[in-house]
Amino acid sequence: MTTSHPTDDFTFRFTATPRGARLARRLATHRLHIWGHHYGSETNDAVALVVADLAANSVTHGAVRGRGALLRLSRERDGLIRVEVSDTRGERVPAPAAPNATAVAGRGLMIVEALAEDWGVRPSEGAPGKIVWACLRPSGAPG
Repeated sequence: MTTSHPTDDFTFRFTATPRGARLARRLATHRLHIWGHHYGSETNDAVALVVADLAANSVTHGAVRGRGALLRLSRERDGLIRVEVSDTRGERVPAPAAPNATAVAGRGLMIVEALAEDWGVRPSEGAPGKIVWACLRPSGAPG
């Protein structure tokens, strides 16, 4: 049986701004690098894409004036890397759909769905809002 280690979880509260979302993505890639999934690796790049989309969605669609967002990364016992991004709006997240061919946005959740083993949305506990989460299997890890 594997026990968790204090460094198996990483939490970062960021401002609900594009700059805050970029910082969340950069810190996520740094944490993955520390965990042994080095910059430029398939796993680090996949987590970076997922965090980038979820954080961007959070600050674009989930921002409430004066309230931030939260990124949480964790290494799960089954080898998965769990990404959670919370915001303070409780609106339902739409299911990924093929965007209009000329649209400049609307593909993010399709990317999350393609990279993640599983993903979803749940209400925040004890606070208003929601948590959008995704679980990714590191490349080379048994599935």
